[in-house]
Parts: sequence; C-alpha cells; structure tokens
Amino acid sequence: MNDTHQHIFIEGTDPKKVLILLHGTGGNEHDLINVGKHIDSTASMLGVRGNVMEGGMPRYFRRLAEGVFDEEDLFFRAEQLHLFLKDALLHYAPNSELVTAIGYSNGANIAATLLMKHEKIMDRSILFHAMVPYRNQHVHELNNAQIFIGAGVNDPIIPKNETQELIDVLRAKGATVQDNWYNNGHQLTLEEVQQAHNWYNSF
Repeated sequence: MNDTHQHIFIEGTDPKKVLILLHGTGGNEHDLINVGKHIDSTASMLGVRGNVMEGGMPRYFRRLAEGVFDEEDLFFRAEQLHLFLKDALLHYAPNSELVTAIGYSNGANIAATLLMKHEKIMDRSILFHAMVPYRNQHVHELNNAQIFIGAGVNDPIIPKNETQELIDVLRAKGATVQDNWYNNGHQLTLEEVQQAHNWYNSF
C-alpha cells in the first residue's frame, strides 16, 4: 500500500467504524489513541504521523511563522495525506461504513484542509483547536458533513476569530457544525473529549 506516512492501525471490535487520529505539533501516531478510545472504544484506529519536521517536531505541513501557513506545502501535504488515507482505509478497513477524523491543532488544520479541498473520506470530523487553514481558494460543498469543533476562548496560539472563521466557512458550504467553546487555552481537556464523545454518540 501507499506508505508515505508512518502510522499505526489498531483493529477494533466493530469493523464498520474507523477513527483517523491526527496529532498536534510534536506529536506522533500514538498521541490520540486514548482520546480515540474515549470517543469510541469499539472502532478501529488509524494513527498517522506527520512527515514534516520543524525543530525536530513532526507536523503535517510547513508554516512560515506561528499561525502563518505555507499554503503551497499545505496543499501538497494534504494531497499526499489524502492519497495515503484512501489507500490505508482500503487496505486496513475495506468494510468500513463510518470514518471519523479526530484532529488536534496541526492535525485538526490538515483535517479541515482535507474536508475543504478534497473528495470525501470522512463521514464525521472532530476538530480540536483548529483555525481556518487557507483563504481565497476553492472550498468543496460540504452538504451532509457532520463536524464537531472544540476551541479555547483564551487560546494563545489560535485566536477565537480564526476558529470562528473556519466555522463560518464550513457552515456556508453546507456542513452541520457543533461548536463548543471552553474557558481555557490551547490544551486539550477531558471536558472537550467528553463532549466530543457525547456528540459522536448522538447520531
């Protein structure tokens, strides 16, 4: 199979459900396993490591400065990840019927790019601490997309208006977005994960 990304696949007890786990800057393919288990302990899990290094820390795409993305690299890496995920899902979970992406920070931003720019892979998306990844470029219609967004109102890395812009773009393209704001910073909290769990299980 296409093996452009270091990854881990953990088979669940329900072969129809898969969680794609996309870490934050400096993380790896194991980082969100426990988060995934909390969201759905029966689903298979595909943890994927970003293959761009920044100061020795894995990321999914390059940036020019804090909060300033290298869009050319973003689009290239998103295409690469998209092809990898299509191949990996076919290889590991050919009978899957519900694919959910769970991304945190940098992982949430690449997941948002996949949603906005590529053909559908995910049925649902859980984006923790995401920002609008690009502007002034084509965004797919997102009718029937179900998206959970968790954000901190005091996040020093991602200003509230950046997350709100992402929410507005997704909704304008037809996605159903549940946005949840927390009185915290950039850290991922148990409260966010629990609310994402509740949202995931509300369908």
